Amino acid sequence: MSKNPSHKSHISRINRAIGQLEAIKRMIQEEEYCIDIMSQVRAVRSAVKTIELGILETHVSNCLADACASNNEAAKERRLAEIIQLLKKYE
Repeated sequence: MSKNPSHKSHISRINRAIGQLEAIKRMIQEEEYCIDIMSQVRAVRSAVKTIELGILETHVSNCLADACASNNEAAKERRLAEIIQLLKKYE
């Protein structure tokens, strides 16, 4: 089995999202206006979604592509099933 791909390129986005969460925490502690807090929450959700999609893209272009290139039918089916199961969790 091949080595997992690196996701280190997402670290800066993760750090930014952590910073946004800390800012939300401060806003709540300082009892700031609800809409301003919600706006920041939406920004964090967007940031996490971007990270998630980037990791999925890496998975498809590396892990799934490797399984398909290996001509190992069981490996291909396993990788596809993993993605399908993950996507079903979003419903």
